Amino acid sequence: MLILIVGAGRVGSAVAKQALEAGHDVSVLDQDPLSHEQLDKDLVDTWEDAGGRFTVGTALEVDALVEAGIEHADVFIASTRGDNTNLVVAQIAQKRFQVPRVVVRVADPARAAWYAEQGLQTICPTQHAIDLVKEAALAPMA
Repeated sequence: MLILIVGAGRVGSAVAKQALEAGHDVSVLDQDPLSHEQLDKDLVDTWEDAGGRFTVGTALEVDALVEAGIEHADVFIASTRGDNTNLVVAQIAQKRFQVPRVVVRVADPARAAWYAEQGLQTICPTQHAIDLVKEAALAPMA
């Protein structure tokens, strides 16, 4: 299974390393060449020597997505810092390239809910934090 991850920050690089360790083919696309360091961190070898692929490019450019392997991707994960970028590239992966599974990180809970209704698998860390804090703060006291 080929997993293409856009964004090599803390989330993207952690998921990439875990997927590679689980035996999947993993390609990461990021516009910052220095983000590669996140992928190399804690590895014995380099990301590429471990079997990973890294492409420097802008996710909003179709050529960069193609170079990173979107045409063969089974899973596409949009995990940049920007909701707009994540949502646009996730829709490109879903609609133009028909990637079977598209997962998108969206910080805004309202937008995450709306796009989930449109068929994207959204992960909203803000909503998750809200739910956990609410549960912790409003739980009955022992």
